[in-house]
Amino acid sequence: MKYRKIGVVLILLLILSSVSYANEVDNSSKVYIVPINGEINRATSSFVKNTIESLEQKNAEAIIFEINTYGGLIDEAIEIKDAILDTNIPTISYVKSNAQSAGVLITIASEKVVMANSATIGSAETIPNTEKIMSMWRAVLRDTAQYRDRDYRIIEAMADKDIKIDGITKEGKLVNLTSNEALEYGIADNISNDYNSILDYFKIEASGIIEVEEGFKVKLAKYISSSTITTMLLAIGFIGVAVEILTPGFGIGGIASIMAFGLYFGGNILAGNSNWISLTLFVIGLILLVIEGMVPGFGLPGIGGIVFIVVGTIMAMNDFRTGVLSLSIAIILTTIVTLIFVKLGYRSKIFDNIILSNELVKERGYIPSNDMEHLLGEEGITLSELRPAGFIEINGNKYDVLSEGDFISKNANIKVVKVEGSKIFVRRT
Repeated sequence: MKYRKIGVVLILLLILSSVSYANEVDNSSKVYIVPINGEINRATSSFVKNTIESLEQKNAEAIIFEINTYGGLIDEAIEIKDAILDTNIPTISYVKSNAQSAGVLITIASEKVVMANSATIGSAETIPNTEKIMSMWRAVLRDTAQYRDRDYRIIEAMADKDIKIDGITKEGKLVNLTSNEALEYGIADNISNDYNSILDYFKIEASGIIEVEEGFKVKLAKYISSSTITTMLLAIGFIGVAVEILTPGFGIGGIASIMAFGLYFGGNILAGNSNWISLTLFVIGLILLVIEGMVPGFGLPGIGGIVFIVVGTIMAMNDFRTGVLSLSIAIILTTIVTLIFVKLGYRSKIFDNIILSNELVKERGYIPSNDMEHLLGEEGITLSELRPAGFIEINGNKYDVLSEGDFISKNANIKVVKVEGSKIFVRRT
């Protein structure tokens, strides 16, 4: 009986170890499809790097990067390239549709490159195309191409239109290759539309193919932090503030502004482009502008508020040039909307604290200076204290005057004793 129990325990241990070994073998023989779609930004970079680290723990058989992008931020593309080069897992770049701009660097970073039948690769010129940026970008492309034994001249010609390659491109034209051309010139290793055939071609045995899904957080961050959406959110945010200032009460302008700025900063924080410091600076700037609107004139709080808002807004984006461009477009659109509202007659009391808007009109009791001579010798009553300036009333009309001598109290009888241009001098009677 005792030996029977020991035998059962040994059998159970053997089964468990076999299952564990089978799972280990199963995990290590999986191939994972990692999508790299849309604009290349910080969210894309974080997703790819975190995914590679996770798959390294799972001992993946290979990674296929499914690429469909028109480009994005160079810095983030370089980070993705470095992560691909550093991993020990065999890597394959599969250009499903387009690999443009920054997508070229990511594509050639993998050990193997496969193109779909209708895919294209190329047009990797930087924006802006300054000599400094282009020189750096060409060096990165050239280094990566040489490391992966690709024709670096063709890769550089994808970025620099001044490079001429006989039979491929003329001077002044960027290289953009079809799948067949990429295969012919050695930029691609294979053309295929099927993952299983790709694995067969490279003799990779796998127990299964798993497609890695971008989480909701990553998708949201990528979408919101794209340059087009951030510009739109900034424009909506600032226009909402302008509408709220120009219209009475709290309405749709304020709600739209809060939502737009919330998505702008929240999306960039989720994408890793920014942190809470940028949002804090922005909020401080808004507070300073509110303080400025509560006091007459335009001084230090107003200037400081504008500076804090600009700095906070630009800091929220990963790329300085993109941040400045998006902010500039938003300011231009906000200015246009504000002018339209003012033209339609909307006007906030806040502007009265900054701009002198009082008019001296006859209907309100004011008389032009060239009509003041007739007041000489006239008598009236003070409407306010004269210290020495103040207001008086003569024959039902209101005048701004100066006392010729001492302080004169309110409701005192006075007489005009001198007129000098627009200045009226009075004396107590």
